[in-house]
Amino acid sequence: MTIEDIALQMTPGIGVKGAVHLLETFGDARSIFAASEDELVEKARLRPEIARQLLRRQGFNPAAREIEYCRRNNIRIIASTDPEYPPLLREMPDYPHVIYLQGNPKTLKTRCISMVGTRQATPYGQSMCNRLVEGLAERVPGLCIVSGLAFGIDVAAHRAALAAEVPTIAVLANTLPGITPVQHAGVARDILAHGGALVSELHSQSKQNGNFYLARNRIIAGLSAGCIIVESPDSGGSLVTAHCADSYNRTVMAVPGRVTDRSSVGTNHLIRNRKAQLVMNADDIIRELMWDLGEDPAAFQPQAPTPELTPDEQRLLECFPTSDPLPLETLAQQSGMNPGELAALLIGLELSGAIRQLPGNRYMKL
Repeated sequence: MTIEDIALQMTPGIGVKGAVHLLETFGDARSIFAASEDELVEKARLRPEIARQLLRRQGFNPAAREIEYCRRNNIRIIASTDPEYPPLLREMPDYPHVIYLQGNPKTLKTRCISMVGTRQATPYGQSMCNRLVEGLAERVPGLCIVSGLAFGIDVAAHRAALAAEVPTIAVLANTLPGITPVQHAGVARDILAHGGALVSELHSQSKQNGNFYLARNRIIAGLSAGCIIVESPDSGGSLVTAHCADSYNRTVMAVPGRVTDRSSVGTNHLIRNRKAQLVMNADDIIRELMWDLGEDPAAFQPQAPTPELTPDEQRLLECFPTSDPLPLETLAQQSGMNPGELAALLIGLELSGAIRQLPGNRYMKL
């Protein structure tokens, strides 16, 4: 981390996506501030007034104050170009260039899975948090539970991780070392005491506003290999997290509930609309994430595709150059097939074990 990293974050007119664009153009923050006005305008295509803000180095004095603030409060500053920065987070198109952390930075590179849900959690939802985390803790080495320390399912997930002696990361929508809500300050202390971490993208000079909660949700999604929605009504922040996770090509999972329960309307809709995979226990989650845990690989690895594919199925399978998921639209364009023919062949490949359908009409070769 350099002072230029924080100064970039604090330069007026440079938002999250603007910082990402500049870093992709110049490589690192120092190179951005070393660039000329012509390079900033012509190469990075910045508006002249934004380029002049960088040239005036207006973010450097606030950045120096921020470094001192973090030193006094034992807050670690991690830039996206630092080796400690979580690689999954850097895959996001809107990743935060700088994150602020208290606790153990090694948790950022563990086997993270996020667990979120409604603030009005029911006993059923809290019980499912305990059941899922306990089961995962028994089966998954290097596990870390990520959530937002909010009321309801979020804090239940953190408490379940603490009870199972699993590290947990709380992503906050406020400046460290503060805790919001203050009622969960004790849980935050326990998180730090048990090897977890508190993370925020907000520096101490941030002006608080309600939009930070939605922005925080994208970090919860981006840190994790998969996102589990335990309970959710038909709207709310947990559904935003699910949407973010899906857009980042993360595995989205949901716990089903009774159709008459308001707290399960959102999760049931995610499952019905094939936006999330239904999970009921830790084994379901392990299978969805395709984690090979070594004990019984055959139980958690997909079966190899059978060789008995038709020529058309084989031709469609060749449209998958790697195991990366492909949207239905891409497959249609690459194969040149009409929708009816494509749908029939995809079903055949899925039944043969050659591919797998993912949420969002995406398909992955196994």
